[in-house]
Amino acid sequence: MSLNFLDFEQPIAELEAKIDSLTAVSRQDEKLDINIDEEVHRLREKSVELTRKIFADLGAWQIAQLARHPQRPYTLDYVRLAFDEFDELAGDRAYADDKAIVGGIARLDGRPVMIIGHQKGRETKEKITP
Repeated sequence: MSLNFLDFEQPIAELEAKIDSLTAVSRQDEKLDINIDEEVHRLREKSVELTRKIFADLGAWQIAQLARHPQRPYTLDYVRLAFDEFDELAGDRAYADDKAIVGGIARLDGRPVMIIGHQKGRETKEKITP
C-alpha cells in the first residue's frame, strides 16, 4: 500500500503506478520506436473516471480520513497561494496564543480580507508541542 493513498484509493494508486511505469519505459526505450501514448492516454482517462466513481460514493469514515490526511493542504498553504501581503495576528490579549489557530489580514485581488483557519501541524511532534 502506498503511503500517499488511503485504503479506498488503492485502485487509483495501482493505476497511477502503471501509468508511471509505462511512461518511464517509453522514455527509456525511445530508440526502440515503441509508441505507448495511446495506452497511457487511455489509462489516464480510466484513472479520472475511477477517481470520480470512488469519490462520488464516500462514506462518513472515508470523508473523515480525507479530512485528517497528513498531506492535505492547511490554511497557510492556501494563504501562500491565493493571498498577498499576509500579516499574521497572534494572541488573545490575555498573554496566550493557540498555535493551532492561524489568522491575519491579507489582500485578495487588492481587497483587504481577514483570514482565520486551523494549522495543526503535519508531524506528530508538531501536533503535540505546546
